[in-house]
Amino acid sequence: MGNTAFARGKSWSDRIFDTVVYVLVLFVVVVTVYPFLNVLAISLNDSSDSVRGGITVFPRKFTWDNYTKIFTFSGLVTGFKISALRTVIGTLLGLISASMIAFSISRQDFQGRKFVSTCLALTMYVSGGLIPTYMLMKDLGLMNTFAVYILPGVVSAFNVFVMRSFIDGIPYALQESAKLDGANDFTIYWRVILPLTKPALATISLFLAVGQWNAWFDTYLYNGSSESLTTLQYELMKVLQSTTAGSGGDYRTNVVATAVNQVSPESIKMAITIIVTVPILLVYPFLQKYFVKGMTLGAVKS
Repeated sequence: MGNTAFARGKSWSDRIFDTVVYVLVLFVVVVTVYPFLNVLAISLNDSSDSVRGGITVFPRKFTWDNYTKIFTFSGLVTGFKISALRTVIGTLLGLISASMIAFSISRQDFQGRKFVSTCLALTMYVSGGLIPTYMLMKDLGLMNTFAVYILPGVVSAFNVFVMRSFIDGIPYALQESAKLDGANDFTIYWRVILPLTKPALATISLFLAVGQWNAWFDTYLYNGSSESLTTLQYELMKVLQSTTAGSGGDYRTNVVATAVNQVSPESIKMAITIIVTVPILLVYPFLQKYFVKGMTLGAVKS
């Protein structure tokens, strides 16, 4: 019977199982993709028509007005440049610091590995709070500077432990063989460890890039009065507030309110969501292969 069923193809139980799996996967795809397509459709639809509702995944009256109204404010251009710059620099420095510290505390010959690991772990559970952090940034002279976006987040304990866990899975014999060939510690880090930890680096870089790109509260706290150091998220937050609360404030807020008073707050919300989401979505395909590689390595590791 088994040979006959195999000769005829899949059995009914296998076909039912495959059908159930396909239906579940399709359901997950629809649930995941539909909200984004709906947001995109509303952002590209005429705002007066969007008030009627009933828009699914296609705009009923296509228009770019929701986006052009937002970008009439010149502060968004400066904010985009600063956000992009802090994302690139913050991600690179975060990767370098996390990988270097993780490599150091993963070394079996490093005597202070337990002490450093304990100090890093404590920062994940104990925090000074908002007011002490603000006073620290002020005493360090980081107020109204670009460095306040980068320096406080250079070292992340979570990212360090992620990197350390990945490095611990690499056979230590590779480092010993490199030493026998005359490689120093930096050469081992640069030419042995980093090439083998690309999946972990890709994961951490995505965490860092999303965090830097979406950050706006530090702009509000430390650089709120500096127009040249504003970020895209902070400017979009002000645009959104101006559409929901109306005008009445400083000159820049009134300019924003005047520029967007012809569109509905709902359309502005959807357009802002697309603006802040698309750049990260464009980065993910370049990192996806490293995620797949990492899962494959974990699956075959004995």
